[in-house]
Amino acid sequence: MDIGIPTEIKDNENRVALTPAGAAALVADGHRVCVQRGAGSGSGFSDEEYAAAGATLTDAAGAWGCELVVKVKEPLPAEYAYLRGQMLFTYLHLAGVDRSLTEALLASRTTAIGYETVRDASGHLPLLAPMSAIAGNMAVTVGAWYLAKPHGGIGVQLGRVLGEGHGRVLVLGDGVVGSHAAASAAALGATVIVYGIDAARGRALRELVPQADWRLSTPDAIAAELPQADLLIGAVLLPGARAPHLVSGAMVRQMRPGAVIVDVSIDQGGCIETARPTSHSDPVYRVDGVIHYCVTNMPGAYPRTATLALTQATLPYLKQLAAGGRRALFENPALAAGVNTCDGVLTCPAVAEALGLQARYRPLQALIEG
Repeated sequence: MDIGIPTEIKDNENRVALTPAGAAALVADGHRVCVQRGAGSGSGFSDEEYAAAGATLTDAAGAWGCELVVKVKEPLPAEYAYLRGQMLFTYLHLAGVDRSLTEALLASRTTAIGYETVRDASGHLPLLAPMSAIAGNMAVTVGAWYLAKPHGGIGVQLGRVLGEGHGRVLVLGDGVVGSHAAASAAALGATVIVYGIDAARGRALRELVPQADWRLSTPDAIAAELPQADLLIGAVLLPGARAPHLVSGAMVRQMRPGAVIVDVSIDQGGCIETARPTSHSDPVYRVDGVIHYCVTNMPGAYPRTATLALTQATLPYLKQLAAGGRRALFENPALAAGVNTCDGVLTCPAVAEALGLQARYRPLQALIEG
């Protein structure tokens, strides 16, 4: 199979979908890997390394012209013209963006497989986990940066000073993002409160981060802590669906001017009502004096680490897709769960509901049988 690796064009997106080692593994399996020139440079991988791995260097049209296109982030409007019914394997986050991408995927009859909805046999999201971990760690470091007075913050340092901890961090969600954020904040010495809805997950979090205080998530419980919070981290995930708003605009107004919100859930629409997508070039804005950081490709700030972790997670699935083509989607339940669009219809019910496109939804199984 011909596999294309285009250069990412999202603002300051320096990740690439495949390392040279990953390319070599696919070439060894008998596939042709077409890498757009310069695609790996932001992650520290040169064209020469890809060529040495057996990849074919090409332009954007060559990479997009393959039967299977592998990316990091969702196609942007400038790339819609390249959609022509091929298989696309990438982060899609369709519920968190406007309908235009979904309409383009449907119109082109692209088989779009979202990393974020691939589920393994245990129900976990193995292709979302590595980027969630990076984003969770980053939520604390970037929050700490903007808490500094010269950066517009309240002037509270997250950390210990002569043994005494400083800073109060609230984390909404106890999944991969939330647990990594909690561990990072606790390691600095901040007071950490994590909100979740599953007591079993709460017990697991306490074992992982004994310093963190896990609490049942309710509007009243969150609202009671917001006036004292220095950093609020949104880490809510409903796989494939739009994130629910756990913090309203009125609740944000209860926070102190100079406090910071980092909404990692922004890829799926955000779990803070006042959150709106931002970019690495223009990452923050204020609402009622509260700094909001809502960058939609946070791990892109650490492309070397992120690319290595992403390839390690995606390569086994990519090898199955390359070997089996669309048949692999019907044979592997994990990949089947990742399909968002196929043959001009929506196959992810959460996306259909989020975008009001229920009439265009059909289960993937119906396509297989039909």
